[in-house]
Amino acid sequence: MSGNMPFGFGPGDGDDDGSGGTGPVNPFGAGGFDPSSLDMAQIGAALQQLGQMMQSGGADGSSVNWELARDTARKVVSAEGDPSVSAIERREVEQALDLATMWLDPVTTFPATSSGGGAWSRSEWIESTLPSWKRIVEPVAERVNESMSGMLPGGELPEGLPPEIAQMAGPLLGMARQMGAMMFGSQLGQGLGALAAEVLGAADVGIPLTEDGRAALLPRNIAAFGAGLGIDAGEVRLYLALREAAAQRLFAHVPWLRSQLTAAVEAYAAGIHVDRERIEEAARDLDPSDPARMAEVMASGVFVPDDSPAQVAALARLEVLLALVEGWVDDVVTEASAGRLPSAIALRETMRRRRASGGPAEHTFATLVGLELRPRRLREAAALWEAVRLSSGTDARDGLWDHPDLLASAEDLESPEAIEAYVRRSAPLDLSGLGDLPEAPSGDAPSGGGQPGSPSA
Repeated sequence: MSGNMPFGFGPGDGDDDGSGGTGPVNPFGAGGFDPSSLDMAQIGAALQQLGQMMQSGGADGSSVNWELARDTARKVVSAEGDPSVSAIERREVEQALDLATMWLDPVTTFPATSSGGGAWSRSEWIESTLPSWKRIVEPVAERVNESMSGMLPGGELPEGLPPEIAQMAGPLLGMARQMGAMMFGSQLGQGLGALAAEVLGAADVGIPLTEDGRAALLPRNIAAFGAGLGIDAGEVRLYLALREAAAQRLFAHVPWLRSQLTAAVEAYAAGIHVDRERIEEAARDLDPSDPARMAEVMASGVFVPDDSPAQVAALARLEVLLALVEGWVDDVVTEASAGRLPSAIALRETMRRRRASGGPAEHTFATLVGLELRPRRLREAAALWEAVRLSSGTDARDGLWDHPDLLASAEDLESPEAIEAYVRRSAPLDLSGLGDLPEAPSGDAPSGGGQPGSPSA
């Protein structure tokens, strides 16, 4: 496919549609259709290869070829080695999650989601979280596909095209969406494969990725995370179990949170505009027979959107919501581990830096998909939740999750003064003094309620 756009469209003829303005690229060149230039054998081979590529999925109307995404992600983790979770690792994770449940019960009003927990390999993380990624990524992919479709001809074939060629070219135009689904599926699979090598648990990216609220940890990734910290492996595991279990409680007992996060992603996706020139340039290097080269092109950030004002605002809303989730988890875990876990302070700082700056896999995911999932204001959000708890108590802190309108805004996280003002504003009304009001004497009529001249008893 060297030198050509996907679907057989050539970028070399420019964007002039003959009207003096900018229009779709003419797939048959500025001079129109020339039958003598056709190589039927080449066209037949290209159609056969394209059909084989698309046979794997994308024909269900989805903007992502999810089978390709799954297969690509699993190949990425398999290439680095993905051993099954051993019985010892599973038992250690289950014990850590059980203890975390006991420690969390007194410090939050949200009850435990379920007993025990799970230990996952990287492949199990991919399989278990893929349904949620579909909801999160589909709006972004849909907008990308729409932008790519705008680069294609309107679907009308030029006059004078031989019937046999028209019969083959017509379906090619209809394959545009499937090709876009393939491209996005390939790059999403690369991103998920990279994330699977770093995530520590089911809730590690700050968004709900499981349906049942059951906590899960990845023992191999936890071991790699704690290797250079100089902290006992059991303490690292327990601290991460506390974070995982706390996040799952929040996701399970705040029913609107999942939809709000999805709405924020959809608002972000609405502002995506794919750079046409970058797509055309990348397409010149795409070769279906060279998966490594395709992965390299996809990793170049082809679909990273422009920073339009609408996108900046949407990302700000998403980042604030992610920060509030992370900040709440931070405060709950800090209270639960205080005086019990010697390394809690050091691990708290490590996790704060990790979540605020993002690891290599998170950067890879952002480059591939164009979506960052980082709580930039984690420290401010954690300070806010702590201030609410110290001022009004645990019930008041957790009660602010009753409705999205009760949560802090970006402006409330701007400064310590703004946080203090929010704490005062969100404090529950003190009605304790109402019980000291004198009661009306029994039998007395309310003021102004008597009827003048009425006879006495």
